[in-house]
This record gives sequence, C-alpha cells and structure tokens, in this order.
Amino acid sequence: MRRRFSENRLVVASHNPGKVREIADLIRPFGITTVSAAELGLPEPEETGSSFIENAELKAHAAAQAAQLPALADDSGLEVAALGGQPGIYSARWAETPAGRDFAVAMAQVWDKLTEAHATAHPRARFVCALALAWPDGHGDSFLGTVNGEIVWPPRGGRGFGYDPIFRPDGHAITFGEMEPEAKHRISHRADAFRQLIAACFAPA
Repeated sequence: MRRRFSENRLVVASHNPGKVREIADLIRPFGITTVSAAELGLPEPEETGSSFIENAELKAHAAAQAAQLPALADDSGLEVAALGGQPGIYSARWAETPAGRDFAVAMAQVWDKLTEAHATAHPRARFVCALALAWPDGHGDSFLGTVNGEIVWPPRGGRGFGYDPIFRPDGHAITFGEMEPEAKHRISHRADAFRQLIAACFAPA
C-alpha cells in the first residue's frame, strides 16, 4: 500500500551534488524543504544490492533511520545494450580514479568498450532511475523510470552530470549535456520515476 507523504521536510539520501540539485528542483513545487545526506553528515552506506531498486531502497532506509526523517534515495545509471547492460549499477564506479570520481574517464571507458565490440554505429542505451522513499518506521515505496536513446562520441555539452554528454535521448538532436535543465527534467529517467512517485505519494488524493 502506497503511503501519502504529509511531512514538510525530506532528506535527499545522496552525496552527489548533481543528483541532490535535480531532486530538490523536482520536489520544490510541493513546498517541501529538502536537506541532503551530506549536509546532515550521514555516512554513505555500501551499495550491495543487485539492482537499481535494491540500492535505492538500501540508501533511503539507512538515511531515514539515521536522520529520523523521511528520506528519498535515487540509484541511477547508464545501460548500454551492446555492452550487455554495462555499466548499469556500476555506473558511478566506472568513474572512480585515484584522484576521485571523474566521469570523463567513465565515458571514455564506455566508448573504448564499444570500439572493442565493433558496436560504435548508433549504439542503443538507456538511462535508468530507481527512486525509493522511506520512513523511519520502516515503510517504503519504490519506483523505476527509464529514458531510451543512443551513445554519441565525442561528448557534447557541459550541462547535467555523469554520462549526460554522451547520451542523446530518442527524438532529440542534442545530448543531455547540451540540454537546458528544464528540458531535461521533462523527459529524463529521473523525471519518469518522479512522475510515478508524485502520483502515488505527493499529488492530492
């Protein structure tokens, strides 16, 4: 049974500034104050799940328990068809370097693997976003959103974050990295998951 959200404060269970900003933008129209896990000094739990949904739920419940507030977590990534769905739930890990997280390295790795697979002609891909909303009492609701498109090379655009500069969504001539944030928010995987979340938990009954 989905639970209606009636609080005025919500923890965004992420330490990723780009994700925190996008989620705060999407939740703002409902008059809810958001605070990030980083701002509260909450630790990042190890993502041991085998799916986007499992990892989102893990992060949401950990933050809700630690903060004693409802928490919303996102787990998202890029799935490339010719790479068997990689990087998938390991999308962020592909960006890890000794100097910190660098998505230029991750994007280059995607293209290198596509080149090795002789699959650089309009490689199909999709972004996936799982959203999990959890309460301190253990209740939780989860939602999965997607957006289909293809990989382009070289990267284009400096907006967005993560793999956005190499992902061109279907029906558009530009990448997520080239889109205005408002335009991306209308069609993204996160927006898809958010529409489901809002309808189930936030919209007037």
